[in-house]
Amino acid sequence: MAVSRGLGRLLKVRLLEEEQCRIALETAVGHLHRLEHARAFAGERERRGRQIIHQAIQAGELPDRIAGIEEERAALRQAAMLEAAIPQSREFVHTLRETYLSARIERRQVETLINEAKAAEALDADRRGQQALDDMYGSRRQVAEAARKRASEKLEGK
Repeated sequence: MAVSRGLGRLLKVRLLEEEQCRIALETAVGHLHRLEHARAFAGERERRGRQIIHQAIQAGELPDRIAGIEEERAALRQAAMLEAAIPQSREFVHTLRETYLSARIERRQVETLINEAKAAEALDADRRGQQALDDMYGSRRQVAEAARKRASEKLEGK
């Protein structure tokens, strides 16, 4: 008995599901990293805004001072928005990771079933081969014994 077509199809489906989950996870992880980099950039932007304010105070330039204040405020707003989005993104990544691992386990279970079926099939084929050899040698022995018996009967009959 060969591995059933149903198991083969199930394995293909599980492979596709696992691949889709992996791609979704990689996409979500990439998005999380972009958010974290954006948060770091917002911190740099805030520091640059403070630096502009400090330089404008020393130079006595009011427009530069206002620009520095606005730069700092924009960076703080951006950082606050990112601080709210990052935990949600982390939770989403965690959920997708669990889904991916579940799909991977299911795929491996199907592979295990297929491997066990193939191993049982190979063992059965070995048994059948051995049985055929045993039958062949057994019939040879019977033929040889029958020939010896006939030969001894012929010798006794003469």
